[in-house]
Amino acid sequence: MATILLQAAGSLVGGVLGGPFGAILGRAAGALAGASVDSWLFGGTTRSEGPRLTGSRIMQADEGAGIPRVYGSARVAGQVIWTTRFEEDSDTERQGGKGGGPRTEVTTYSYYGNVAVGLCEGPIAGIRRIWADGEELDLTDIVHRVYPGDESQAADPLIEARQGQGNAPAYRGLAYLVFERLPLERWGNRIPQISCEVLRPVGRLENQIRAMTIIPGASEHGLDPRPVRERLGPGEDRLMNRNMLYKTSDWSAAMDELSALCPALGRSALVVSWFGDDLRAGHCRLRPGVELATRDEEESWRAGGVGRSGARLISRLDGGPAFGGTPSDAGVLRAIADLKARGLAVTYYPFILMDVPPGNTLCDPYGGTAQAAFPWRGRLTLDIAPGRPGSPNGTAAARTAIAAFLGAADPSDFSVGPNGIAYSGPNEWSYRRMIFHQAHLAKLAGVDAFVIGSEMRGLTQIRDGEGRFPFVEGLIAIAEAVKAMMPDAIVTYAADWSEYFGHQPADGSGDVFYHLDPLWASPAIDVVGIDNYLPLADRRDGAAGTDEAPSDYDLPALRAGIAGGEYFDWYYASDADRAAGLRTPITDEAAGKPWVFRPKDIASWWAYPHVERRGGVEVAGTSPWVPMSKPIWFTELGCPAIHRGPNQPNVFVDPKSSESFVPHFSAGGRDDLVQRRFLEAQLGFWDPASPDFAAANNPVSPLYGGHMVDPGAIHLCALM
Repeated sequence: MATILLQAAGSLVGGVLGGPFGAILGRAAGALAGASVDSWLFGGTTRSEGPRLTGSRIMQADEGAGIPRVYGSARVAGQVIWTTRFEEDSDTERQGGKGGGPRTEVTTYSYYGNVAVGLCEGPIAGIRRIWADGEELDLTDIVHRVYPGDESQAADPLIEARQGQGNAPAYRGLAYLVFERLPLERWGNRIPQISCEVLRPVGRLENQIRAMTIIPGASEHGLDPRPVRERLGPGEDRLMNRNMLYKTSDWSAAMDELSALCPALGRSALVVSWFGDDLRAGHCRLRPGVELATRDEEESWRAGGVGRSGARLISRLDGGPAFGGTPSDAGVLRAIADLKARGLAVTYYPFILMDVPPGNTLCDPYGGTAQAAFPWRGRLTLDIAPGRPGSPNGTAAARTAIAAFLGAADPSDFSVGPNGIAYSGPNEWSYRRMIFHQAHLAKLAGVDAFVIGSEMRGLTQIRDGEGRFPFVEGLIAIAEAVKAMMPDAIVTYAADWSEYFGHQPADGSGDVFYHLDPLWASPAIDVVGIDNYLPLADRRDGAAGTDEAPSDYDLPALRAGIAGGEYFDWYYASDADRAAGLRTPITDEAAGKPWVFRPKDIASWWAYPHVERRGGVEVAGTSPWVPMSKPIWFTELGCPAIHRGPNQPNVFVDPKSSESFVPHFSAGGRDDLVQRRFLEAQLGFWDPASPDFAAANNPVSPLYGGHMVDPGAIHLCALM
């Protein structure tokens, strides 16, 4: 009505003022004004809708298509084996309408697919990645379930809910994937082509693995199952430990995959690293380290009783930190809780990384112009290493240096407060402070076992003026204190394979010391720990080759090398002899006990009394070791995945480190199969559950009723 009246009035006024042309303009203006008044008086609603589907569109589903069989890992294209009609959600947005004015309603539609995708013959261990139309999916917000394809899997609950109880197939023998309410908008409201990276172990190895060492133990938040956010600036942040594809954290992704690949896994050894800064024991400080001096984190990093300002700033190399930082105490506690929730026994494994950068000006105890870059902790020693002129080894000064390294921290110097574990003892960054802090952390977490140190070969062999081994005595005192803190936990020391059985100084004296026997015999030590990287092969090319095995991968030959070959039957007296293949037999003309000099003869070392020698002659009496009294744990066992790794499993390629080497006679190329064969040989030799096991390999103790080497505590080290 207002439109008609104002149209007429506008035409009349316009005609008077502007003639015929004014009348036209006045009529138009009056119409606009009238329409506004009508809209206000009689407001209506304008409705519109977005695109809407009339049917479902699905990916490939070929009747009678073949079922792939996967060996190892492979990318497999999926086939739809079940689906429902798309679920439609509508969302209506309204604008206007205030005060009776006009309203606009826009309705958009979203579609979701419920679909089961068949993959391959089962059973599989799991799925690592999923692609949709060739693009990797972030699965953290997508509801999905993986069925491995075993013969006992139950029907999916969604399929059963839709089909009716008892009417849903379980697809036994077929590995498949179910998506529930998969959002389809990004693929044009259709089910995309799904493909998956499927994991299906081949052979026995994965099912034989019962324990694993979790490394590297150097990442500020890398052990934390919970995502940790870092603020980079206004409106900008990042998740430091989030797995980019399928889990909320790198830890959760790794542990899920480990559990899937190794179904018999029952024990884990969690490595947590602190950093040493000098190879001279009397000068070395052991501190938790950080990658950056400052970080704006939602949960501030804290370890060792200090925050970032009190920690060691890790050396820089090629524009970044040379190592990842010490894992935060809070993250370690959550990691242990997660491992226990997965049904795994947990061994807490403190670890020392030597942060000695290239270009340092530190005096080198081994006679160099400066200390070697990023060395092995086993090279910690005195100011002048044993065997060099002027070395304090065998004097009171050696005990003084060891005492400075050990420190005076006591378990009573630590307390648990609102900021974690606090320290109130002597002002020192000592070995005892490092171990006792982590022991308190382990106690708080309720671990099953604790390692008081590992591969401190250069220190355990140091003697004082009375011929005693002060660092070994320090380890015994630490073990007793830790055992008092955690009486139900297993306590051990993880000795290097070249260290566990004794010390035979390379000085021509003929002396034999069972220097670690007082530690192994201590009531505070429950098991003998060995980091086992003994070689199993001596493979090479050319006329100098002496192994008769048909190939690098020959399993019987590798198995024979566990209690035979180098360091059992013979050794190389020099690098020149090794190059020429000239082997020197290991014998003992003095006492008829060649096992004394055989690092590989673990069974004889375990089973017989130990008699020391001076000047090559046995002394009266035996060491404190009681034969067959305690089981042996391999706290680490491994071989790098490199050409001819079994020739020298204890060396690794690490370009930044002075310890970077390839094995003897190796071309340096990657070789996953030789690593696999090495592990198959070891587990088959020691584990009674293996069809390759012989009872003589791993005898049973009459004292405690268990095997010499605990088959459930062979901790494989995941070396690349």
